[in-house]
Amino acid sequence: MSRLVVVSNRVAIPGENAPGGLAVALQAALGERGGVWFGWSGKSVRGTSGNVHEQQDGGIRYITVDLSRADVDDYYNGFSNRTLWPLLHFRLDLVDYDRATREGYRRVNALFADTLAPLLREDDIVWIHDYHLIPLAALLRERGVTCRMGFFLHVPVPSADLMMAIPDHARLFSTLYAYDLLGFQTSRDNDRFRSYVRLYGGGKLLDDHRVEAPDGRRIRTGAFPISIDTPRIARQAAAAAGKSALRNLHTSLERRLLAIGVDRLDYSKGLPERFQSFGRYLERHPDQKGSLTYLQIAPVSRGEVNEYQHLRNQLEQIAGHINGQHAEPDWTPLRYVNRNIPHAMLTGYYRMARIGLVTPLRDGMNLVAKEYVAAQDPDDPGVLILSLLAGAALEMKEALLVNPHDLDGVADAIATAAAMPLAERKERWNAMMARLLEYDIHAWRRAYLEALEAA
Repeated sequence: MSRLVVVSNRVAIPGENAPGGLAVALQAALGERGGVWFGWSGKSVRGTSGNVHEQQDGGIRYITVDLSRADVDDYYNGFSNRTLWPLLHFRLDLVDYDRATREGYRRVNALFADTLAPLLREDDIVWIHDYHLIPLAALLRERGVTCRMGFFLHVPVPSADLMMAIPDHARLFSTLYAYDLLGFQTSRDNDRFRSYVRLYGGGKLLDDHRVEAPDGRRIRTGAFPISIDTPRIARQAAAAAGKSALRNLHTSLERRLLAIGVDRLDYSKGLPERFQSFGRYLERHPDQKGSLTYLQIAPVSRGEVNEYQHLRNQLEQIAGHINGQHAEPDWTPLRYVNRNIPHAMLTGYYRMARIGLVTPLRDGMNLVAKEYVAAQDPDDPGVLILSLLAGAALEMKEALLVNPHDLDGVADAIATAAAMPLAERKERWNAMMARLLEYDIHAWRRAYLEALEAA
């Protein structure tokens, strides 16, 4: 079995943080094959970039590189998060067209290529993750690396017209032709990438799974919807029930139903629209007023970026307005929390919630939707309200699917979910849970790696 080399912007170093679902899956794959996990250390240093750290855990080598403050600003805060992130989430109005950050992004990818190339063997399988590292394979090929390389994009692919709106789009996106396999979250994303290849990328479509680059090189493409560690989440949620924080939340609800939303504070998540939809629900369904409390947990991310500060202020304003209008002395309709809650506790909150609100304006997949379903009590499951514009909607058709821009539609879905009879809740939940048990995070990584080896 070939050695696996995983490359991602951030590396899940053992013992530093509780590993998320993706980290667990990648560590399992690396553990089976032996291998290397390579990426940025997460540190921004005063001096120059390039200091390398290495540690070994079991059969896995973790190798990370420090970046200078200027490189972090250009590569990570700049081009990755202010140019590519909004572009890939269909937000051309928020794209930063600064050319300096684009050069910084290329410079850091070249540094990674210089550091990684000497460590690679001819029979390695290299699996590169996400939009921070689009050009990495092309830069490795320039340095003589010939082994098999795959790329997985965790975020959505926008339409071809949006992709070509970024200056020098061909220079950036043509580097994807250096991979052997391009993996996307959904068939929609795969189709949109293939449209770009045909219309603006100078390539040809050979069949449903292969494209030909302008130089004749053939690349396999496919949809590999990411999943979760389903049994682990279910166990975690059941185990959380006895914890004091869960008991306190339960007591504070005073027998009211709970609706929950858990999202990074990001403009792609549709939080202002979701808050306004909840306000509409209170107005449109007075018969249910006072029977439901909505808890939104939204830890601050990228707090130094202006758009995020503006979003936070906007949400505080809407929440204040809704509570000012609808609260009773013994009931606050909307509870809004900006703190990180430990994951084990979150799954307990999911289990307690009759409604899971997952209404992003765009999302590659959205694992909160899947975790919410996995965390439910089989005897009394809650109802998932899910945006049609999340990748998860293609797999979770038994959720109440909504357009997040349609505030009245989301409001009515909340009312429907709150009143849904147990038999229907169970039927919808069983169908979704069966799929999550069959196709979990480990099935996902096996499917991807098998396709990469066959590419």
